[in-house]
Amino acid sequence: MRTYDLEKGRLCDTLCAALRADLLSGAIAPGARLPSKRRLAEHHGISVTTVQNAYEQLIAEGYIEARERSGYFALALPPTLAPSVPPVQTAEHCERVAALDLVANAPDAAQFPFALWSRLMRQVLSEEDSRLLAPIPSSGAPALTAAIADYLCAVRGMAVSPAQIVIGAGTEYLYSLLLQLLGRERVYGLENPGHSKIARIYRLNGVKIRPIPVDEGGVSDTALAQSDASVLHISPNHHFPTGAVMPVARRRALLHWAEQADRYIVEDDYDSEFRHQGRPIPPLFGMDRTGRVIYVNTFSKTIAPSIRISYMVLPLPLLEIWRTRLGFYSCPVPAFEQYALARFLSGGYFEKHLRRMRTFYRARRDAVIACLRAAPFAEYITIKEADAGLHFLLEIRTARTDDALRALLRRADIRAAFLQDYRIDGQSPDTHTIVCNYSGVGPEQLAAGIARLAALL
Repeated sequence: MRTYDLEKGRLCDTLCAALRADLLSGAIAPGARLPSKRRLAEHHGISVTTVQNAYEQLIAEGYIEARERSGYFALALPPTLAPSVPPVQTAEHCERVAALDLVANAPDAAQFPFALWSRLMRQVLSEEDSRLLAPIPSSGAPALTAAIADYLCAVRGMAVSPAQIVIGAGTEYLYSLLLQLLGRERVYGLENPGHSKIARIYRLNGVKIRPIPVDEGGVSDTALAQSDASVLHISPNHHFPTGAVMPVARRRALLHWAEQADRYIVEDDYDSEFRHQGRPIPPLFGMDRTGRVIYVNTFSKTIAPSIRISYMVLPLPLLEIWRTRLGFYSCPVPAFEQYALARFLSGGYFEKHLRRMRTFYRARRDAVIACLRAAPFAEYITIKEADAGLHFLLEIRTARTDDALRALLRRADIRAAFLQDYRIDGQSPDTHTIVCNYSGVGPEQLAAGIARLAALL
């Protein structure tokens, strides 16, 4: 008779789990007779009732059967119930962490205001206890939508009502809602190059996309007018990855395009808060007079990715359509996090945090650029678009192809992405330009990586 290690206080559950494991693994063969209740109880020093309850649970689950005056017997199980052996993870299957990563663009975790955030959460627990367990509107907690509306008015020059704001668990969730709101039968124009994740989300939702080329002024209005797109997804205030800032003439041209028919512009204000020269660029939303711009932003870059709180601002003409078509959705962000973020915003802490982070990232950018300019190969590189966001472009004058450069960087244990990697039209012309995301890069890491690369060169 097998002896099981039973956990005190949960004898029935533990015995049941042990027997179930033996039945699944074949240690107790199909058709085998299980020990009698009394015998198994005496063997483990437990009550007969405990064994009885465990056997009855296994009968209910279909693992064993009781035969009158004969006892309990194991049933034959389908092959699909046999335990699967997880594949052994080898080095080839695990993504290796490079010594220097210029692709990941996560905020520096050490700069997160842990003490303040903990205090705000304690306040929420003690002062918002009655509202924490109550249902919240589908668009989000009123305290948070009101705090975001106040912030947008004071800092971004956007006079919006809290009713226009919809809270979501990340921008990916909001993109999916927008596709349902505007319709999957439309053609969606996307910046090329641009965020590859956005294109993947749109394609997985089964909509047609049109890559619209980007020049030094952002997405081309001429190419857009020649396309069949009726929705345009752009980042006019700081385009990723080129870093282009759209001038006012181009913005007016895009608004004119949207006004001519049933068209919309999705303004993704990603990464725009970190501008190192001058003030952040006012959103396109503030120039819209006909309700054609939908504004989207996230706290993932400004606070932390794990917060998973993003929001969009709907123009007034879309509000009733939203309520009718999508108002039944439940808000996916827990109330606890929403109330904590509301206090972070309304208390003025968010603006202070942004000022501190701008200073921190400006110093980090300067240190990274200084390190690159002191490198042995500095005469062959040009740094572009370093005045905003958490990345810049590093152009290399070389006869090597981008693939050859990528292989060289890999040998130096440097993970990097080239400008061509962000094209969504499938083309990959050599650009000799690396997109340097520096938010998580320490100058010491960069110096060591440069030394390895210089040795290879």
